[in-house]
Parts: sequence; C-alpha cells; structure tokens
Amino acid sequence: MYRAIKLASFAEKKGEVPVGALLIKNQRVIAEGWNQSINKNDPTAHAEIETLRKAGKLLKNHRLINTTLYVTLEPCPMCVGALLQGRVRRVVFGTPALKTGAAGTVLNLFKDHSAYHYTDVEYGLLKEECHIQLKNFFKQRRKKIKKAIAL
Repeated sequence: MYRAIKLASFAEKKGEVPVGALLIKNQRVIAEGWNQSINKNDPTAHAEIETLRKAGKLLKNHRLINTTLYVTLEPCPMCVGALLQGRVRRVVFGTPALKTGAAGTVLNLFKDHSAYHYTDVEYGLLKEECHIQLKNFFKQRRKKIKKAIAL
C-alpha cells in the first residue's frame, strides 16, 4: 500500500485526485497506475482501470486470474465492474469512498447476488494515511477555488 500511496502522490502532482493502485501476481508487481481522468480527458482513467489495462497487455490476457489489487481509495461501481470482468481475486483498499464506494460503503457490488465472480475484499490497510492524503488534496483544492473567487 505504501507504493500505492506514492502513485497517488504522483497523480496529485499532475493535478489529479490522488488515487494510486498496483496489481500483484505471484508476489510481484505486474502493473501500477494512478488517476489520469483529467489529463487524459477520460472519465474511465481511474487508477484501477489504468492498472488493469497495463496488466492485461503484459499478461496478454483479459483475465487477471490469481491477482491482488491494492488501491488507496475504495473502488467505484465502474472499477468494481472492471475488477469483476478481469477476475481479480482479491482487492485491498485503504480508505472508504463515502459517496461512491462500491465495495461495501455505499454499495457492495462484490457481494451482489448477480456477481459472476467471487472477489475477496479487505479494507483499512494504511487507512489513515490514505484518508489524510485525500483530505489534504481536497482542502487545498477548496482553498484555490476560494482564492480564485475572491479575485
């Protein structure tokens, strides 16, 4: 998760919401990513999706069997769908997404009866660090907006 936090910091430096992710297979990092929706003008360029795309290319397979995704923020419904499609075995996230979390906070699409694949989900790994990183990002963003409005 420490690596995911560093990837989230990279996203933040690029003006993106600080979310980072990495995918592990056989105890090796096979792909990593960070949010790039703003810079790519692509609403699907979340950290999880970027990571899955890279992993699929590396493995030359759309199925990412026996992998674990570490991500700093709870996946949204779109990302959960992609993780299920990719057959990711395990997802570990740092902090819950109170408005969009689809791994147990708002929805739990992993546990939905219509889910066609079983994924283990764990949360809370470095929760405080992940939460503070996001909290500080949005605090700074609000300051910039207030400053711009005051001008």
